[in-house]
Amino acid sequence: QVQLAESGGGSVQPGGSLRLSCAASGSFFSINVMGWYRQAPGKERESVAAVPSGGVTNYSDSVKGRFTISRDNAKNTVYLQMNSLKPEDTVVYYCHAVASTVLAMDKMRDYWGQGTQVTVSS
Repeated sequence: QVQLAESGGGSVQPGGSLRLSCAASGSFFSINVMGWYRQAPGKERESVAAVPSGGVTNYSDSVKGRFTISRDNAKNTVYLQMNSLKPEDTVVYYCHAVASTVLAMDKMRDYWGQGTQVTVSS
């Protein structure tokens, strides 16, 4: 199994910044994509940003230019630097990874963190 441990959520004023971190652990064999999703109450979970292993990062239009995703493969950790935060960024953010385990090295599947709340309010 793969466990994703998130940290860095919290409350900030509009225009402020937060940095989310997500560390992967467990019996994984390889991690392909790591990224972040977010979900507002009553809405579907949406992709915010993702970084494939050795690939090009991608962002949703709503965060492009404000958020930056990065990945430290040596630490199996993905980060999301969120700048110029807006009240509409107030949702729960979920870490996501596509990975295979040592027991099923050829089978990639999705893994999710428990979610971290980000609140942007004055």
